Amino acid sequence: MEKRIYTDKQEVAEHFARYFASLAQDSAVVHVALSGGSTPKVVFDFMAEQFGTVIDWTKVRFYWGDERCVPPDHVESNYKMTMDHLLSKVAVSSTQVFRIKGERDPEEEAKAYGALLDTELPKANGIPQFDLVILGMGDDGHTASIFPHEIGLWHADENCKVAVHPDSGQRRITINGKIINNAKNVAFLVTGSSKSEKVREIMHREAGFEAYPAALVSPESGNLLWFLDQDAAQGISAST
Repeated sequence: MEKRIYTDKQEVAEHFARYFASLAQDSAVVHVALSGGSTPKVVFDFMAEQFGTVIDWTKVRFYWGDERCVPPDHVESNYKMTMDHLLSKVAVSSTQVFRIKGERDPEEEAKAYGALLDTELPKANGIPQFDLVILGMGDDGHTASIFPHEIGLWHADENCKVAVHPDSGQRRITINGKIINNAKNVAFLVTGSSKSEKVREIMHREAGFEAYPAALVSPESGNLLWFLDQDAAQGISAST
């Protein structure tokens, strides 16, 4: 695990964009699982504005680690957010974009997207392998759309499962833990003081930390990076 702590969300965006550009430069094809949330929105804006002509976007294949069960034009759609803030602003064709179809029956789409990952991604250890999985973390320690009350989804055999938000009851489709931990690289983007308690508990391995899905992220490759701002990292040090 490597921690990179920056002043604010904008600086996190800048350094993650450079990291992503380096990854793309060194690879023939980059299969990436995207995350929703407020931090990726800032990151995507920065990447489109500052790296729109620097990165060879034709190399990148875009997938999602999770999606809300809403139509693609819905304000809560992770796909829409990514289209608005990144994909519509850079040289990407529709053949490079593999969205989770949140408007479909959730159980059917979970099976279909799991099959798509089996078809489109290379395999390692018999499991579909992303070059990069981008993750966020909620105030409750959830990641992708695996929440503490459904932490068993992390260990599911199926590539994708239907999850339920603990408060709203909204259904979501999420990849599972074996897909996340089989990735060549995993990067957390975590900002804001509301995340600092869970960051500290996970980093310090405090009692009960295993109850948070984010604590289960441990890729076989060993390539796990946490991009944090100072607010999120206030309970830890760079050497933790």
